[in-house]
Amino acid sequence: MKRRAWIGAGVALAAAGAGAGFAVWRRGVDRSIVETAFWRMVLERPDGSSLAMASFYGRPLLLNFWATWCAPCIKEMPLLDRFHREQKERGWQVLGLAIDSAEPVREYLGKLPIGFPVVLGGLGGVELTRGLGNKDANLPFSVVFDRSGHVLDTKLGAVDAEKLDRWQQLLG
Repeated sequence: MKRRAWIGAGVALAAAGAGAGFAVWRRGVDRSIVETAFWRMVLERPDGSSLAMASFYGRPLLLNFWATWCAPCIKEMPLLDRFHREQKERGWQVLGLAIDSAEPVREYLGKLPIGFPVVLGGLGGVELTRGLGNKDANLPFSVVFDRSGHVLDTKLGAVDAEKLDRWQQLLG
């Protein structure tokens, strides 16, 4: 049954991501459609449990698209984890969306645990990155949402401490 749930979640994410990506392509950069779709998503965690994106609504959110096979992604993980630890008392949340399958993510997190939640995106996650402005779907890719659930900024490539400081200053 778990396999069916995983397949169903993957199909739902792919459909939502593809629909949002198509809407952006068809209408130009109308991120509001993608934002709305994002906040309605429920994604699977590496342990098989589910996590609703709506649970992050109302707080600044740093959404980081990454993969275990992406060297710059792995390199930035400790920095993202430190940002999460330092800023969570100020209301910030960090979420990792792995463009990967569950097993490699579980293995990675077993070796280097991180304090922020991680969900699995699979191929639907790739389409979601496109809908959020990452037209070539390269990794790592980070998106900052403000308290109203709107995209404030994006960053293609690894983040650095300076960029994280700027985001923190913008949203407090």
